[in-house]
Amino acid sequence: MDDIVRQAIAKWPNVPHCYGWLGLDARGNWYMRDDQAQAAGAFAGGTAASKGSLLKHDKLIDFIARNYESDPAGLWFFQNGPQRVYVELEATPLVWRVDAAPGFAVTAHTGQSARVQRCVLDEHGRLYLDTDIGFGLVHTQDMIQASEAIEQGLWVPVEVATRDLPKRFSYVRSPAASLVGPV
Repeated sequence: MDDIVRQAIAKWPNVPHCYGWLGLDARGNWYMRDDQAQAAGAFAGGTAASKGSLLKHDKLIDFIARNYESDPAGLWFFQNGPQRVYVELEATPLVWRVDAAPGFAVTAHTGQSARVQRCVLDEHGRLYLDTDIGFGLVHTQDMIQASEAIEQGLWVPVEVATRDLPKRFSYVRSPAASLVGPV
């Protein structure tokens, strides 16, 4: 977390949390969700209108990435100064990029490097990695590298149903929905 963010939290400790305004898609892209986007429906499984506006400003994206983490309940958020902005997840809290052989290094959409602890495959053929920094979906553009790691026996996929992933890997896809009912 940035020092300026820590200072803002100390200066203004009681700023209310924000829900529904920021989304992360299955390719690691951030979306700003204004009132109109939120009214159009859920971020995950919704329409193009419900996703909101794709963030393109590199410095803002980097700031979000540096200040992105989870709370003990598995809700992921961006700490925006003193305000915690909870993130709507299309799929998982992290999206993995995989380098080519021989290393198959794994990097999150936030730029953090990680060590793979286990590999998961769902009923739709989507590949996930559980790592030392968290759980996430392998980016679609990196499936060839991931399949090579599997073929070499470096990663051994375990099958898990999509509906079981959030509970098993301790994350909440929609913090906003968790305020009003089951996720």
